[in-house]
Order: sequence, then structure tokens, then C-alpha cells
Amino acid sequence: MGSPFRMSRSIYFYLALLPHQFPSHNLVIIFFACVGLSMADTPANCLYEDIRGTWKLHETERNGNHSISCDELGEIVHENTFTLEFPDVVKDELGNQGTWTMIYNQGFEVNINQRSYFAFSYYEGDWGSSTSYCNRTFNGWSRDVTIRNWSCFKAEKLAQVPPTFTERPVLTNGGQMYKNDENLIKKINIAQTSWTAKAYPEHENYTVEEMYLRTGGLASVMTKLLSAAPVSPELQATVASLPDSFDWRNINGVNYISPVGDQASCGSCYAFASVANLEAKLRIASKNQRQDIFSTQDMVSCTYLDQGCSGGFDYLVAGRYAMEQGVVSESENRYLGRDAPCTTSQAATRTYVKDYRHVGGYYGACNEAAMIEAIVNRGPVSVSFQVYSDFPSYSDGIYHHTGFVNEFNPFEETNHVVLVVGYGVEESTGEKYWIVKNSWGDWWGEKGYFRIRRGTDECAIESMAVEIDIIP
Repeated sequence: MGSPFRMSRSIYFYLALLPHQFPSHNLVIIFFACVGLSMADTPANCLYEDIRGTWKLHETERNGNHSISCDELGEIVHENTFTLEFPDVVKDELGNQGTWTMIYNQGFEVNINQRSYFAFSYYEGDWGSSTSYCNRTFNGWSRDVTIRNWSCFKAEKLAQVPPTFTERPVLTNGGQMYKNDENLIKKINIAQTSWTAKAYPEHENYTVEEMYLRTGGLASVMTKLLSAAPVSPELQATVASLPDSFDWRNINGVNYISPVGDQASCGSCYAFASVANLEAKLRIASKNQRQDIFSTQDMVSCTYLDQGCSGGFDYLVAGRYAMEQGVVSESENRYLGRDAPCTTSQAATRTYVKDYRHVGGYYGACNEAAMIEAIVNRGPVSVSFQVYSDFPSYSDGIYHHTGFVNEFNPFEETNHVVLVVGYGVEESTGEKYWIVKNSWGDWWGEKGYFRIRRGTDECAIESMAVEIDIIP
């Protein structure tokens, strides 16, 4: 599918993580994606207040299908005015009401009048320096709730938003081979007893740049980390009745989680987390009668909604893509660990999502309690969190960031998408934790999993999560 968004695979990408404070109460707005260091497509940086307000949409005839190209907009047939209100309410000029959500700092999605609209925010420039024009969008895509009657649109905000210029660091030593930092590992293990670090010889098969891709990409600019969203009394009461521990790998002796994958040196954690989410939900919905393994390469290569090995968004891939296009078996498009043309057959059997959403209802509404309620009642959720330089050496235990940095080639704070399959409490210490499926192979961590502190928004892991409803 053509797109003005897929402009150049040579553009360096930088995803800014900036906290945003809502006017009514503190909600974290942190922008996540498993972005890679090299070759991504959108350095736009548009925050919540840049997007909230009244927009004019210019839309083409609604007679297309999912193969529609929006490279060129074409004749404008429909014009609407949408007002995006706090926290997630949208209204049109006739008073009809729907919902909206930001997609990190990259764009926004609107659902109203039985139609869904999505567009990326407009920018000019490249990874090294760019200017974001947050009062306009690139050409976007619209379709109705039956996934028919597609059209293209663009939008501009009626209020002025000053352009934002951003300069970003570049990696000068990406071609060097990565080295385990033995001094860092010693510091970690001496400083605390909650978790253990070790050197992985497998990591030294990657260059520094490839490890950036594997762990998420260059750090974004972040002034400070706010807390997750507040918990309502109603939600707190609901969660109080749920188990103290829960694990979808062992529900009365039954495992509903697919095997751990390995993304290798491709920045495709968003695809692996999305696939893991879909596979788990399908096993739960079918009572393990269907144990499909879905294609991550299809997600990397076959949609305008992500940036291939340079990153993407689980909300768009596990959600919007799986609803609009469906996902296919691994055998239809086997994982290559690199960017490649789409080879998935149009005749391939597909599995679809019927609904997707941010846990809590919209981007910025997530917290520990909302995640527990979603996991117990509906299944695992994909999450994004900050990867610091001590995390790749995790071996076992309950991870928390130690504050130490890698002395060889310091990793900046990066972003990684994973799947939370359960939670628990360490009996000996009372420390609460999440159980998380990673995408670095089953040789890493606790057989491919890690545990991380729960209830403290450790590394922003409780600041956003995505859940989907699959059609079995």
C-alpha cells in the first residue's frame, strides 16, 4: 500500500520521549516504539496539547478498499470538523460523538460516525534534525467499521501550533562489535540482590548498532519520568477481588503462551510483541484448539503502519493492521530478521482482530490496576518500557534499573515492546513483579522471560499497554 509516510529508508529516526501533564491530573504521556537507530521514517514529535483541539478533515470519495494508495490525495468529496477533547472524546460539527487517541507522538486515530481515521503528523527533515508541524497531517487513511469503503484524507488544526525544531545525536561507532561490560555486571551484582546480571556471549555476535536495534534504539530526550495514571476507587475495588498472582503459562496446568522468539538484529520487537499478543489471545479464545504461530516478517514487510526493522507501534500492528488486513501463518512469510519486500500471498489464510485499545481506554490512562484487570479477565497485554544499559545483562530475579551505565559504549535510554503474561509476589521479600515475555530467544533471562518490579511504574512499564480481541 502506497504511503507518503514511507518516504525514505535512509532517514534516521529519533522518537522523543517527553512527559506530558494533562490539565486535570497527572497522567504519563510517554512515547514508545521499538525504534531502531538507523533507517526509520518519522522523526515527528507532537505532544498531546499540540493535537487536542479542532481539526478540519478533507476526505476523498469513500469507494476504495484496503489496497488504496494515499500518496496522492485526489478530489476532495467530504469535509468534516472534528474537535478532539480531553481525555478521549471527539465531536463533529453536528454534535455526533466518538473517541480518539494519540499514537505516541507520531499521529492520532479518530473513531466516529462508524468510521475510523488514522494519519501521521507532518514533519520536514530527517533523523539528525527535523521540524514538526503538529497542526497538520500527512495523507491518512479512513474506512468504515466493516473495513470497507476506504478513502484518503488530510487534516489541519484550526488553531496555530508553532513548529518544533529538534536536533538529535548521531551514533559514530555503530560498526564496532558489541562487548559485554564486565565492570557493569560486577557493579550490578554487588549493589543489590533483587536480580542477577551476567555476560551473554551471544550479544558479542552483534555490532553496537545492531544491539541498539535489538534493545530498541537511541534514547529520546526525557526530562523526568512521571507516574502512571491514577487508579479510580471502582477499579481498585475490582482488582482487590483478583488473585495475588496469575500466570497465563500455567492456568490449572495449561499453558496459553506460544514459544519465545528471537528478533535478532532487526528492530522488530513491536512485531514480536504483537504476534505474541495475538497468539496468546487466540489460544485463550479457542481453549488451545488453535496454536497458530503468526508471521512477524509479514508485519515487518507488508504494512504502511510501521517502519520495518526500524521500529513500529504495537497498537497499530497488533490492532489496526490485524483488524484491517489480518495476520498470516509464519509459513506464509518466514522471519528474515531484515527489511525485505512483502512476499505474503494475497490468497493466504488470515486471522483478524475485532477490537483493539489502550489499556485504560486511551493513551495515557494505563496503570498497574488496569493492567491486572485486563490480564486476568481477558489475557496478556503488550507493553513498552525503557531499556537502560543494565537490562541486556539480566539473568534472573526481579529487575529494576540500577542506575549504572555501560562503560564500553553507553546505551542511552531506549524503548522496547514486550508481552506481560502475568504477575506475582516474591515470597521471601514481598516484592511485587510482572512476568514478561521478551523477544531475545529462550537462552536469555529466565528462559526468554524476565520479571520486573510491579506497582512502581518501573522503567515506565505501567504507563501504557495494548490489548486486543481476536476472532478465533
